[in-house]
Amino acid sequence: MKLVTFTHNHETRVGAVVGDFVVDGKNNTRIPAAMLDFLSAGARALEAMQQQIDSGNDRIVLDQVKLHAPVPRPGKYLGISLNYADHIEETGLDKPEYPSFFTKQGTCVIGPGEAIHRPKVSDKLDYEGELAFVIGKRCRHVSADKAHQVIAGFTVANDVSVRDWQFRSPTFTLGKSFDTHGPLGPWIVTSDEIADPHNLDIKTWIDDELRQNSNTRYMIFNCYEMIAYLSQAMTLEPGDVITTGTPGGVGVKMKPRGYMLPGQTARIEIEGVGTLVNLVIEEPDDFGGMSVSR
Repeated sequence: MKLVTFTHNHETRVGAVVGDFVVDGKNNTRIPAAMLDFLSAGARALEAMQQQIDSGNDRIVLDQVKLHAPVPRPGKYLGISLNYADHIEETGLDKPEYPSFFTKQGTCVIGPGEAIHRPKVSDKLDYEGELAFVIGKRCRHVSADKAHQVIAGFTVANDVSVRDWQFRSPTFTLGKSFDTHGPLGPWIVTSDEIADPHNLDIKTWIDDELRQNSNTRYMIFNCYEMIAYLSQAMTLEPGDVITTGTPGGVGVKMKPRGYMLPGQTARIEIEGVGTLVNLVIEEPDDFGGMSVSR
């Protein structure tokens, strides 16, 4: 099942993509309108959505809706650094003994087709194509062998990074959290449709140039190990998003540097999950509400 958050006729709600249509859950009282509520409802909501799909009713042509990030405002958005061997090699850093996580703030999240802003304060705008998983059950102290039970599904992420701001702090947080620098989507593919999340081809193009070409089997720490590690420290909740690291080929390590430029398009494709496409533009003067001049 491909779960989406979409807007149609000025109303935003949850649906499922089937072919070239979105199955609308609006007329089924057992399908919550918001993705966090849907995921929190668990099997009951999934069963209701499957029944809605099977009914053949309430279908909208996909081109007539606007897709958003499937989880528009995650409670937690956590990323892991240095989790592919070839990326570790290109950075010249040592293989980490433990998983190393940073946070991306929820305000950075955008959906498919929305614009990534090159910020006013930096031109060192980089891409990182990544597989992300979405938590589906509230959990703590989960063992690696049971961690698959708490994953609702998988989506595509671009861990957009402002490199000079990233390296100003060992936590990476500011350089990872600029507005529009958390593209997610186009949907959540439920975990029952992904036989093995650790054997998926992952590719990133900037315009027509293939920059990243790898497979999730090259992760140092797999999805289940990440959950086991994180859940020792914190409660994971439905809708939390965790990205799994990027393979080699990032712009900062190219010669010359391959930073993203306004007018370019970032396209990330993950086998069995989907394709996430975003255009890069200059940060608009009027974005984000009130601006106070110095």
